Amino acid sequence: MITSSRSLCIIFFCILLVLLPNIVRGECTCDPEDDDRDKTQALKYKLAAIASILVAGAIGVYLPVLGKTIPALSPERKIFFLIKAFAAGVILSTGFVHVLPDAFENLTSPCLDEHPWADFPFTGFAAMVAAIGTLMIDAFATSYATSYYRKSHFGEAEDNVSDEEKVGEHAGHVHVHTHATHGHAHGSIEYAGESELLRHRVISLVLELGILVHSVIIGISLGTSESPKTIKPLVAALTFHQFFEGMGLGGCITQAKFKSRGVAILALFFSLTTPAGIAIGIGISSFYDENDPTALIVEGIFNAAAAGILIYMSLVDLLAADFMNPKMQDNKRLQFGAHVSLLLGAGCMSLLAKWA
Repeated sequence: MITSSRSLCIIFFCILLVLLPNIVRGECTCDPEDDDRDKTQALKYKLAAIASILVAGAIGVYLPVLGKTIPALSPERKIFFLIKAFAAGVILSTGFVHVLPDAFENLTSPCLDEHPWADFPFTGFAAMVAAIGTLMIDAFATSYATSYYRKSHFGEAEDNVSDEEKVGEHAGHVHVHTHATHGHAHGSIEYAGESELLRHRVISLVLELGILVHSVIIGISLGTSESPKTIKPLVAALTFHQFFEGMGLGGCITQAKFKSRGVAILALFFSLTTPAGIAIGIGISSFYDENDPTALIVEGIFNAAAAGILIYMSLVDLLAADFMNPKMQDNKRLQFGAHVSLLLGAGCMSLLAKWA
């Protein structure tokens, strides 16, 4: 009797070992979930999300821009370093904690073919390529503009010096040499300022590109969802997300010193992207399948690329540039405050990952 019981237990255990992988695999399905679906209620939350995210994004991106009229928010003030450090932490957390995990989830989904998607870490590779591409764009744009500025400004200065030398040839060598030296010194200072301004403009445009890419994907994902329980916490989380990201982008736009029209265009694109993505998601929700292999691959690659851009921009162009600035290096109190602001920004944005 005991022997037969042991045999039955062994047989049951063997059957369990055989069936357990199939049970686990059965839980991981590529079919859309039908639980908690309510299209009418979900649509109300989506419309509320469009309004709140639009307003929060506009306020966030325009706050640093107001530094032109509010002295306390001017880029030359110490508080601006603290605001930028907080915003850079938000952007860094967005890349590492929000966007990159989504890319991993998309490109390692069981709905994709095992070959080649399980054979190679495409997510990390796409993020790396995007970061290197951002570096190349940054370097080439700055190099081209530097070369162009030298030719257009220093070339004219040399021509002016040559003309003056011909006219005042008999006036003495010392006067001509001193005037030429003064002209070149003035040109060098002006060149340094123009080069720094161009760098800030490249940073603003590339950073906006990275933010826009993942904002569209986030918007479409929210717009296609028909579960009020899923959308409700996302509304608040994405509102704060858009506000903090807007502050980071607004700080870069302010330093780039675009004209009013350029500032308005960049701010408008940022403010409208996520709401536009939600509207697109609402329009395609009837036939869009988030588990479709093509959709997963496209979203995964774009999310990974956006993560690479955001991580590079936040570490290299925002944090490194400000933390190595002589104003911060010479002020230990400001340096400590900037570190605290960075940790607060990264921490607050990371906390939002619990809901979004």
